[in-house]
Amino acid sequence: MAQSDKKSKGKGDLSPEEIINQFQVLRGEQRIIANKLSEARTEIFEYKLVIDTLKDVEGDRKCYHAIGGILCEKTVKDVLPKLVDTSSKLEGLCQTLEEQLTKKGIEINEFKQKHQLVVKGQDELNAVLEEAERAKNASSSAEKKPVTSS
Repeated sequence: MAQSDKKSKGKGDLSPEEIINQFQVLRGEQRIIANKLSEARTEIFEYKLVIDTLKDVEGDRKCYHAIGGILCEKTVKDVLPKLVDTSSKLEGLCQTLEEQLTKKGIEINEFKQKHQLVVKGQDELNAVLEEAERAKNASSSAEKKPVTSS
């Protein structure tokens, strides 16, 4: 009978437990994307640091490039183009991950609205973020005002 109950409910009718589980799955997917994006940004920073260091070095100078955990001896002129290419590919990956993260956020918000979910502590978090933004705006406008002395 349990199967017939599920079939009669239809796709749109989820139990509260199923709604919560599905919401948690969506949030988990969002966290995974955010973590991958963070890792990719860190790698880009590291690549740019190495590129900036090597661009002023002679092309015939020896350098070492780690490939799959093995250190290979190469020259700067061989390694630098590969580093630049990999860095640009990582930037493309970051753009894709940012788009996925935005889409997932929209999907989560739509799911919350559809099922009338309220995340515990979200109101307090929003209030704290708004207060921080107001404080930031107030301090930046205070810095712009000229200081006059009497």
